Amino acid sequence: MPTAVTSETMTTHLSEGLTVVDLWAEWCGPCKILSPLLAELEQELPMRVLTLDVEGDTAVADQFHVQSIPTMLLYWQGKPVEKVTGAYPKAKLRAHFTQFLEAHDGK
Repeated sequence: MPTAVTSETMTTHLSEGLTVVDLWAEWCGPCKILSPLLAELEQELPMRVLTLDVEGDTAVADQFHVQSIPTMLLYWQGKPVEKVTGAYPKAKLRAHFTQFLEAHDGK
């Protein structure tokens, strides 16, 4: 189950390996589609998912120049490495995260 964080608590929840931070808002239709898919993938792949509601908590969105949501920030070993904007089908997300994990395995 994804962990809800704020901009102040996010870094304390970053873990070893792949962490995906899901930037979303309650009013965002595509976010409502993406979030459950990320929760499923968190159970299926060796990754952690954090959720951050950017409505009223814009520090992380500002830091990474996020212009639209949903946006996923990918962290590897606690460091930001990629920004992905938009909602995608589960199969495409799984393929992207699997490729990411294979490319970073052992690094």
